[in-house]
Amino acid sequence: MSANRNKGVTRRQFMRASAAMGVSALAGPASVLYAAGSDKIRLGVVGCGGRGTYDTTNCLNAAENVELVAMGDMFKDRLDSGRRALVANLPDKVKVTDDTCFLGFDAYKKVLDAGVNMVIFTTPPHFRPMHFEAAVKAGVHVFMEKPVAVDPVGVRSVIKTAELADRKGLTVVAGTQMRRIAHLVEGMKRLHDGAIGELVAGQCVRIGGGMMDWGGEPPVGVSDMEWHLRRWLFMTWLSGDFIAEMHVHNLDLVNWAFGGPPARCIMLGGRQVRTDPKYGDVYDHISGEYEYPNGARVEYIGSQIDGLSVRCDQWFVGTKGKAFMDFAQAVIYDHAGNKTWEYNGESPSPVIRQHADQIAAIRSGAKLNEAVRIAESSLTAVMGRMSAYTGRSLKYEWALKASKLDLSPPKYELGPLDMPPIAVPGKTPLI
Repeated sequence: MSANRNKGVTRRQFMRASAAMGVSALAGPASVLYAAGSDKIRLGVVGCGGRGTYDTTNCLNAAENVELVAMGDMFKDRLDSGRRALVANLPDKVKVTDDTCFLGFDAYKKVLDAGVNMVIFTTPPHFRPMHFEAAVKAGVHVFMEKPVAVDPVGVRSVIKTAELADRKGLTVVAGTQMRRIAHLVEGMKRLHDGAIGELVAGQCVRIGGGMMDWGGEPPVGVSDMEWHLRRWLFMTWLSGDFIAEMHVHNLDLVNWAFGGPPARCIMLGGRQVRTDPKYGDVYDHISGEYEYPNGARVEYIGSQIDGLSVRCDQWFVGTKGKAFMDFAQAVIYDHAGNKTWEYNGESPSPVIRQHADQIAAIRSGAKLNEAVRIAESSLTAVMGRMSAYTGRSLKYEWALKASKLDLSPPKYELGPLDMPPIAVPGKTPLI
């Protein structure tokens, strides 16, 4: 996002400041976004790495009377580093003790049992469905990062739990901050009001770096499972591959424009650069086409390879014009190329607003449940990956209702775990 529009701090800026200072950077003042009310939010976080520390910082800064009381992670080094950063930046809001720090696969259960009334889930996405279900059954409000599942079985679980959250009056917010970027909100209002007519086509492009050094090298001698967990970005069963883990933001924006998920897709992909075994089983490029229920086709181009021309934007074409949208701007044109609208207003930090909105809803009792929407966008990404891995066209309804793909490991313990084979289009079966 451009610096002159966004008054908050991007994750990249946050992480750069963290590296320089040894602590996590604050998201900046956000008094205009403070949630009303004084009911205390007793916050827990599960997943204490960079994203968990970042989201927790933003949540603590989003409203008054919010305290962090419990933390959980698989590994002590990750929990300790996150805790140190949060205490250094927000000592008055971090009330965590040694007794409310939990480790292991069941850390989430202990966090939920530590007197929290809101929890942030920032573990690898594979764990989101089980963590979400446990939190809702415990009566705890949930903020969960995207994506919320890596396979259709997980998506169905999230949708089922979302229904329970509604019945229990719980709020659920997903980390799709593009939904709260002011220029995108205003641009989408105009699209939905018919500014470019009926949507007939679109393009969604996200070409970024390869993240080749992400995660570093796990400690020597660790178990297979620990190696997978520490290198989770490169493991499909944990991350969903880059189309789900990262590009779900962009695909969610496309679904937003069309008012729901696609009807079908066809994709192709592979790995040209991430060929070393340390890059697990993920691809580094996937491209293809989504078809939406009205017949409109959207071209998707995605990659994570160093040295390419970087792009991250969306085009929507309608019967009366076209719209361009990215993290920095939203512009509408007629078919002659004349600009008919451009956003020029303020842009408060969306990463603060997502937490402020949830806290305000908790305190007012307003309904706020984004779980089904993010489950649909997660499946949009997952079905794209399934198509790329197999070379098969598939329908959204089939993936949602009939696919039996479940990427869960045989058991959750720090022991042996086979590396999945690299998917080969035309040979890998569609499950």
